[in-house]
Amino acid sequence: MNGPEIHVEVAPALHLFVPSARRTGATPLGTDGVSTLGHVIESLGVPLTEVGALVVDGREVPVSHIPKADETVSVRAVERPQRVPGAPLRFLLDVHLGTLARRLRLLGVDAAYEATDIGDPALAARSAAEKRVMLSRDRGLLRRRELWAGGYVYSTRPEDQLRDVLDRFRPELKPWTRCTACNGLLDEATKEEVADRLQGGTQRSYDVFAQCRECGRVYWKGAHHEQLVAIVERALAEFAG
Repeated sequence: MNGPEIHVEVAPALHLFVPSARRTGATPLGTDGVSTLGHVIESLGVPLTEVGALVVDGREVPVSHIPKADETVSVRAVERPQRVPGAPLRFLLDVHLGTLARRLRLLGVDAAYEATDIGDPALAARSAAEKRVMLSRDRGLLRRRELWAGGYVYSTRPEDQLRDVLDRFRPELKPWTRCTACNGLLDEATKEEVADRLQGGTQRSYDVFAQCRECGRVYWKGAHHEQLVAIVERALAEFAG
């Protein structure tokens, strides 16, 4: 670019988005003189969903700021816990985050999930229509302007993904209240109410059930219950309250 040269310093938490040469303090960057600072930061590879304050020569500026020659820009990460104003906190997860979606639902967090790849435009449109925070590892998706809000999922390990989302957004936890299959709310159910969906062994061995209002799925304390309890207890110990 032949416009003003600025110096950009990217916060360590955002270093994974930028080339290694950009991880050593304030480095020079040519601009075109007309693009906003938000566009300039995105051109470096950093989704704006991950950017907190933009500080230019010691003062905070909006993403619409047009950089001027010799300015020094500090790109800071979002502060935690991150507040998302304007709607109840709820999430939308893309096709690659099914395990994370189920674990959030296990904790009673409203987490919609697309089990098929419906494409970035449709995901962004749903995020906007339902005012859901889009969770994804797709940087291109998180750059779409129509998103209500978004968050990059930094890890590929479900347990680390869950901890990161809970740490960043601090949603209210209400374990055992949502269907892990469809995200619907659960109600207590008697054995008689769900008997037609139980196998003989389950009917003989269990007496406490819950049923999803949306899809009708029935839940009881089965073989994997201890594993699920461990997930819930870890999350409550660290993030409840």
